[in-house]
Parts: sequence; structure tokens; C-alpha cells
Amino acid sequence: MAEDSTTRWTVTVSRETDLALRAFLGAQGMRKGDISRFIEDAVRWRMFDQNVQAIKARNADIPADELQGAIDEACAAVRAEMWPTTRGPV
Repeated sequence: MAEDSTTRWTVTVSRETDLALRAFLGAQGMRKGDISRFIEDAVRWRMFDQNVQAIKARNADIPADELQGAIDEACAAVRAEMWPTTRGPV
């Protein structure tokens, strides 16, 4: 984290959560300053997980083979864009 691109938060948690987190971080060899990094990782993971759950719910009524076809098509398009073939017609 670059110091000039951070925002300070005031976060309130229970004493039990505080002690459990500090014990966990200590057992991992982390220090007091690593709490911010841990919280940032946790927030990012939670936002990602909520997005995944929303997408799953939105696509729950789509047949699995149709959904897999759409995924395969999207992956193929991205691969073709990222790694275009360098050879011309054979």
C-alpha cells in the first residue's frame, strides 16, 4: 500500500474479535501494522464473494450447458485477444 493513496478508517470491533485477530496475526508472524492489510484483504474478499453470490443467483435459472457454453465462448474470445496467432493462413 502506497502511503499517499490510503484512507484512514476508524473501525470498531468487539474486544473478543480484537484479541482473536491479534492472536491469529501473531501466530502467523505478523505485527500490529498488519491489521490494516488483513482488513483490506478481508473487505476485498467479502466484496468479491458477494458479487459471486449475486451472479450465481442471477444465473440460477439458466441451464448448466447453456451457461458453460457462454463461459467457454467468453474465455475463447479473451484468449484470442490476449494471445492472437502470429501465423498467417497456412
